Amino acid sequence: MIGLDSLGTVWSEMFNFSDYGQLLPLLKNSIIACVVLGIVGGLIGVFVMMRDMAFAVHGVSELSFAGAAASLLFGASVVTGALLGSLTAALLIGVLGARARDRNSVTAVLMPFGLGLGILCLGLYHGRAANKFGLLTGQIVAIDDPQIKSLIVISAVVAVGLVVIWRPLLFASTDADVAAARGVPVGVMSIVFMILLGLAVAVSVQIVGALLVLSLLVTPAAAALRVSASPVWVPLLSTAFAVVASVGGILLAAGSSVPISPYITSISFAIYLGCRLLPVRRPARLTPVDVR
Repeated sequence: MIGLDSLGTVWSEMFNFSDYGQLLPLLKNSIIACVVLGIVGGLIGVFVMMRDMAFAVHGVSELSFAGAAASLLFGASVVTGALLGSLTAALLIGVLGARARDRNSVTAVLMPFGLGLGILCLGLYHGRAANKFGLLTGQIVAIDDPQIKSLIVISAVVAVGLVVIWRPLLFASTDADVAAARGVPVGVMSIVFMILLGLAVAVSVQIVGALLVLSLLVTPAAAALRVSASPVWVPLLSTAFAVVASVGGILLAAGSSVPISPYITSISFAIYLGCRLLPVRRPARLTPVDVR
């Protein structure tokens, strides 16, 4: 009976919709943020998977966390700190990690440094514990009007940037050597993509937290690539999966006392698992695109 009582208590803390109708209007900004991040994460995640940079995303998120934690400690803008940390990591990985082996080495060096620096800043911070916890695992009620505006603006920059360089970036990500031979500035594409990735990571950390940002920037695209190799369908499916995971996560988290990230990650994993179990022949990669 004790076990059943404990299980009931855990269940009520995770899924309690008694005041759901009153809570939803308070989450308008957070729901908008989740939709925007789902779109951006789904789009950029396609290139993260194609360029084998899932590990790099985690490295960027750790420095984004460090920048946000430092800003929290010194009373500055958390958004600005997260952006500076993400862009610093993205540029370092992009410049120093041109080859996959070098990129992984640079990422492995940055990750513990960023995490350690962030934990140091949080240890010295004596403000609200929820602010510290939210940087790691995400939060749903701290998105005010200025933050949602900055999030939308930054996300729009990422989305527009991806649209502008989509075809050459897709060509370079599919076959860098052939793309370079055809005149595509592969090195420039890599740096620009890393800057866009840094921006995307910075805004994602605000919602899902630094530790679990992969659930928006990697898992949906990985799921989409399990069922299609179409350069049209993969980004559409990836975006749809990311939006479902992010919005579904916040709708479930609204009726609980736990952070949003476990719900987003669980939905993302369920989608990925479902795509793996579908009786569809797994494509090797996206169809190459020539930009001539």
